[in-house]
Amino acid sequence: MTHTFVHDVIVIGGGHAGTEAAAAAARCGAATLLVTLRRSTIGAMSCNPAIGGLGKGHLVREIDALDGIMGLAIDRSGIQFRLLNASKGPAVRGPRAQADRSLYAQTVQELLENQQELDILEGEASDLAINHAGEIAGVRLADGRLCRGRAVILTTGTFLRGMIHIGDERWPAGRIDDDAAVALAATLERHRFSLGRLKTGTPPRIDGRTIDHAALEVQPGDDPPQPFSWLTGAITVPQVPCHVTATTKATHDVIRANLDRAPVYSGRIDGTGPRYCPSIEDKVVRFGDRESHRIFLEPEGLRTATVYPNGISTSLPRDVQEKFIATIPGLAKAHILRHGYAIEYDYVDPRQLDHTLQARRIPGLFLAGQINGTTGYEEAAGQGLVAGINAARCAGGLPGVRFDRAEAYLGVMIDDLVTRGTCEPYRMFTSRAEYRLILRADNADLRLTAKGREAGCVGETRWRAFSRRRQEVETAMTRACALQVSPDEARAAGFDVNRDGRRRNLFDLAASASGDDRRLLALWPEIASWPEHAMEQVRIAGRYRGYLGRMEADIAAFRRDEALDLPPGLDYARIGGLSAEMRETMSAARPATLGQAARLPGVTPAALQALLRHVRRDAA
Repeated sequence: MTHTFVHDVIVIGGGHAGTEAAAAAARCGAATLLVTLRRSTIGAMSCNPAIGGLGKGHLVREIDALDGIMGLAIDRSGIQFRLLNASKGPAVRGPRAQADRSLYAQTVQELLENQQELDILEGEASDLAINHAGEIAGVRLADGRLCRGRAVILTTGTFLRGMIHIGDERWPAGRIDDDAAVALAATLERHRFSLGRLKTGTPPRIDGRTIDHAALEVQPGDDPPQPFSWLTGAITVPQVPCHVTATTKATHDVIRANLDRAPVYSGRIDGTGPRYCPSIEDKVVRFGDRESHRIFLEPEGLRTATVYPNGISTSLPRDVQEKFIATIPGLAKAHILRHGYAIEYDYVDPRQLDHTLQARRIPGLFLAGQINGTTGYEEAAGQGLVAGINAARCAGGLPGVRFDRAEAYLGVMIDDLVTRGTCEPYRMFTSRAEYRLILRADNADLRLTAKGREAGCVGETRWRAFSRRRQEVETAMTRACALQVSPDEARAAGFDVNRDGRRRNLFDLAASASGDDRRLLALWPEIASWPEHAMEQVRIAGRYRGYLGRMEADIAAFRRDEALDLPPGLDYARIGGLSAEMRETMSAARPATLGQAARLPGVTPAALQALLRHVRRDAA
């Protein structure tokens, strides 16, 4: 078969990175082709049936701010919404939602089917087409069909030479019931990409009808549930509770007695697993003093009995899984519908990419998702969106769009990957962001939607809704400065302030109101008519007022370093004052700016000064 397809952007893979990449490229006006092994698995949740969480929820809000599809999809399929860390500061709160697994995939597929400029094709990508200038020219499929394009995005997930492990059993697969992508991995090696090996895993699935729910702790969702997307008026999907249990000493005894049969300990797995989401056998070994580990029993949907036991990912043999499950409270008679497994796969060292996620080795080739060493739906989708925008711009001859560490968690993640690389599955946390007081989940659209509009990925519906919200927030902020009272008036309303003669405005008093607006309303009745989202921004601004000024100064210093571009062909061997180690580190990483050089592992202030002197001398 020699049929040829011609598009601006070609996306390989229909997972969370691929769907977001395809939708973003198409929104930017690029004629886009999404190539996937099976159309029916587009948007599939291969592991846990949930979106969001600590750090991850920030990414979903940022994706939504840029008119992405993940927030809309979970709002239309979520069966339990919770704001994690709700009792803590706004900067570290993480929205999370359980999904109806099949409804989520169905929603993603519907969103893509309704996306203009997007075609979908079933097929297996086996090779890259490169033109005489060494630039990407398309993708060749395993059946001989050729897809021509000006830009290609690889979002292969766990498929690159994927290998599933359950005890002594092992077989090539990208995920359960799907073949591995072997030819494409060989193609990347042929083009001299540096590959590594990682591992992730999933727990056994349990028949919820065989669980003794009466013996378990109930975990309800928030009421009312708060949507992820600003385009969602209200959650209309029925909501359900989750349940919580925990492993026991007996559980740990079964696991310890069978560690020699666990692939990760028997030497059958070489790849590095996720440190922050370890398997249950890893937990038992690494935290030997712990007598139990919590397990969250998460329903996989409204019309299925399948339950996902979050917290016991495993690759132990099937019989061992049966034994240790039976030792867990509430699961003594539980029936396993599908056993847990580990999957080992290839990834590309992300230091071979620039901040647009374009490969330095092949112009026009972009990589996004687990192929870059990350783990998690949200990390994958965020990279997919950025790659989609930039692939569309590359195809149109436009400069790339970059997100920096001071404006988005997307920027933090991408900078971490392309600057430092990763030797383990990378997961987003709020602690990774230096400027997290500003990079909050509640203000993602205020930070990013205007930039997305300028980049061409934000549509008219989103822009109108955002413009209205931004105006409401700006009006509330202006009025909050103007609304002032004397110390005596504030004390009369119940606020404990000093009689120092200094008038207090709404920001000052909102910070000490602890979310109770009754005293504020007694002073300023007009705030009762303000939209709740605008009043929330006033409360947060008041709470963080003393810190935000200092953080703005830190960001200004960061931006000064980021503004100092380093020549692409800089010869680090010629820079006096650099040690051999520093020369090797910088030559390998090829930092684009002084700020990026400063974030390289092991780079010292003295090395930065030597680099700065050299660049300024050459520029003079």
